[in-house]
Amino acid sequence: MTRTRLVAGNWKMHGSLAKNRALLDAVLSGLPQPKSGTAAVECAVCVPSPYLAQVAERLRGTPLAWGAQNLSEHLDGAYTGEVSVAMLKDFECRYVIVGHSERRQVYRESDMQAAAKFVVAVTHGLTPIFCVGETLEERDAGRTEEVVARQLDAVVNKGEFSQGVLAYEPVWAIGTGRTATPEQAQAVHAFLRRKVPFETRILYGGSVKPQNAAAIFAMPDVDGGLIGGASLVAADFLAIARAAASKG
Repeated sequence: MTRTRLVAGNWKMHGSLAKNRALLDAVLSGLPQPKSGTAAVECAVCVPSPYLAQVAERLRGTPLAWGAQNLSEHLDGAYTGEVSVAMLKDFECRYVIVGHSERRQVYRESDMQAAAKFVVAVTHGLTPIFCVGETLEERDAGRTEEVVARQLDAVVNKGEFSQGVLAYEPVWAIGTGRTATPEQAQAVHAFLRRKVPFETRILYGGSVKPQNAAAIFAMPDVDGGLIGGASLVAADFLAIARAAASKG
């Protein structure tokens, strides 16, 4: 079975109406073209919620999918500042990032909360990009598999993961300029592969750049990338997408 690669940009808390317009136009003009009617790589951008209307309007009818960076585990109610799954559906989101390390670390989201968000997303027809990953201290202590298994099992134990995308993002390689070697990434991806359905796409996220994308994507269990800073530069994002499209 062939898994279509996915390159998803995570804009994090960046953007403006003018910058978004220029970035989207540049990305759309250079997306890898499908071969034989089948896309070699799927591309998406996950954007700050205030820009979902702009992005949906610009990308509707194009090959570039879009999504959000977070959602509430609650459907509605007195949760000031939160964004519900119904709101994301109003803007035709396909994807939503769930359990990103910044949500877990900065905002203290628990494994159970991330799992609850995953369930809400799939129940209402969104595809969650579910993030797992270890800190440098955990890796140095030899606890990588223990940590990612704990985070993933919170969802797998609910029997839900067949409808999601998984992203391995070593916390020590996010925004630091450090990157797991292709072999390090493959080892964790292979471990995760044994815990989810074979058709599940597993992305690598952690300082992916044009210079290292091809080597990372050449690994057999790496199905694309969750791209942070490089997704804000059209030429870099497109170079990474081309590397994913040429894998194999």
